[in-house]
Amino acid sequence: MRHLYLMRHAKAKQPSGDMTDHQRPLRKRGKRQAAAMAYVLQRWQALEGEIYVSTAVRTRETFDEIAVQLPEHTLVDQVHFDEDLYTFDDAGLQAWLKALPDEAERVLVIGHNPALHDLARWLDNTAPHSLPTGSVLHFTLSGTAWKSVEQGGAKLTECLTPEAVSYPLFKRLAPQPPKHKSDTASRICAMLEHQYQMIRALEPGVIAGVDPEFLHQYRVNLRRSRAVGESVHAITRVPGFKKMLKRLKHRAQATSDLRDIDVFLEDMGKTSPPLSSVTRKGLTQWLQASQRERHQTLCQQLNAPEYAEELEDWQRFIASDDVGKTLSKLTPKRIKAVLDERIARHDEDLAALSLDAQDAEFHELRKGVKRIRYLADLNLETPEPFLTELKHRQGLLGEYQDLCTRQTWLDAFSASPDNDPQQQQECTQWRASLEKPKLALRKKIVALKPFSNVTA
Repeated sequence: MRHLYLMRHAKAKQPSGDMTDHQRPLRKRGKRQAAAMAYVLQRWQALEGEIYVSTAVRTRETFDEIAVQLPEHTLVDQVHFDEDLYTFDDAGLQAWLKALPDEAERVLVIGHNPALHDLARWLDNTAPHSLPTGSVLHFTLSGTAWKSVEQGGAKLTECLTPEAVSYPLFKRLAPQPPKHKSDTASRICAMLEHQYQMIRALEPGVIAGVDPEFLHQYRVNLRRSRAVGESVHAITRVPGFKKMLKRLKHRAQATSDLRDIDVFLEDMGKTSPPLSSVTRKGLTQWLQASQRERHQTLCQQLNAPEYAEELEDWQRFIASDDVGKTLSKLTPKRIKAVLDERIARHDEDLAALSLDAQDAEFHELRKGVKRIRYLADLNLETPEPFLTELKHRQGLLGEYQDLCTRQTWLDAFSASPDNDPQQQQECTQWRASLEKPKLALRKKIVALKPFSNVTA
């Protein structure tokens, strides 16, 4: 099995003055693109074979940025700068490919469009119809000598763009938030439409699974859409709204475990848990295996036809005349009336809370605060001090939930029969030690004043 990786150089500057095309350097964005793709190339094992790079400045700098990100690799020993790759003609690139030595089983090419893209389509006509800067395509060729490669003789197995790998790069091209609208109905409709556009735009990054921030933002927009919808539904009834909100809830819940694992792994990378190196490694590998399993399941769901149909139904629903007419009846007064009811309910739940209450009671309080927060966001007249207090309470209750979630995963690891008893014991001890910070948060939460004391 042979592997061919085609990478287009990252974003370059336009020529100026007497600069030739060959001399064009990378833009700052291009350098970020190349750096983001380094991990992808490593994960795809694209750097384990021969690396061929065009002699143009922009392709050389693309390689340099990749090499900087992976200092443990001696990529300079594998790279070949080839003048023949400074071409925009796919026929020349095909001839170059067929002249590769047979011992080269993995080949990474960093070159130029349109030659690279035309070659990709020649190898496999299912290749994307465009190849943006910094993108990489991975082809496999079954037991064929390079000189024997013919049209359609390869299979595209993976393709990624920098904007699907790095959330900061994606953010620059992401759908822009709606401009401020004074009337409540227009503002809510614009908010829901923007969240829908964000959900769809984030999907490639979620599927790529490289930057966990894509999943986080995807989850946030799903949950915000549902929360806004529930807030509206609490004020006024819209036919069919409940069914739509149930679908959004189902989609958001499908991301919960994967997001929790992402956060746990990220925290373990930043802190030093009270574990031996062996146990830490064992726990990390177990979490990563769980992460891969859940990511695969999520990708299957996102690629299923019914998923797209559900979201398209949601978009049509929020743009419908029925929803528009119902939202037009919303007034700050009606929003505040429901908000006051939720605040009163929260204050009752808070008063009933004690230090020895079950974790579930704290979680329910957190859900109530979130419902208040999203409802308050619908009303432009909500005082800023009240919103600040809401965010503070969400933060405390969110920290508490994170600790409980961590304990849940440690319980699951400890209960696994395949794990070493010593590792299980260390994780059980770590789980018990988390009760101390949980108690500290419990005290802060129980000591919170009723919302009725905060101007709303």
